[in-house]
Amino acid sequence: MAPGYESQKKGLSLEEKRTRMMEIFFETHTEEKQRKMSLQQAVDKSKVGREETEERATLLKELQALREKRSHLKAKLEKYRECDPEVIEEMRKSNVTAKEAVSRWTDNVFAIKSWAKRNFGFDDGRIDKAFGIPEDLDYID
Repeated sequence: MAPGYESQKKGLSLEEKRTRMMEIFFETHTEEKQRKMSLQQAVDKSKVGREETEERATLLKELQALREKRSHLKAKLEKYRECDPEVIEEMRKSNVTAKEAVSRWTDNVFAIKSWAKRNFGFDDGRIDKAFGIPEDLDYID
C-alpha cells in the first residue's frame, strides 16, 4: 500500500458500520416502544366513561330513539315546508323571473318568424312547421 493510503481511506470499517446500525436499530426500537405506550395510554384514557354499563346502554337507547324522533320530525317539517311564507315568497319571485324569461323567448321566436317572412317570403304556417313552433304560441298573461 502506498504511504498515507490509510489516512486517505474514507468511511467506516465493517465493524463500525455494524455497531452504528445496531445503535440506530435500538434507538428506533426504543422510540417505537415509547410511541406505542403513549398511544395505548391515550386509548385507555379515551375509554374512561365508556365502560359498558346498564346506565350507558339505557342512555344509548334513549339517544337512538331521540335521533329517530328528530329524523321523523325533520321529514314532517320538510313536508310542510312549502307552506312557509318565506318559501312561498321565494317561489313567487322565481315565477316572475320565469315569466319574464318566457316572454323574452316568445319575443325572440316572433322576431325570427318576422325576419324569415321578410327575407324569404315564407308564411307563418310553413315557418311554424319547419321549426316545430306550436300554432297556439302566445304570450303568458
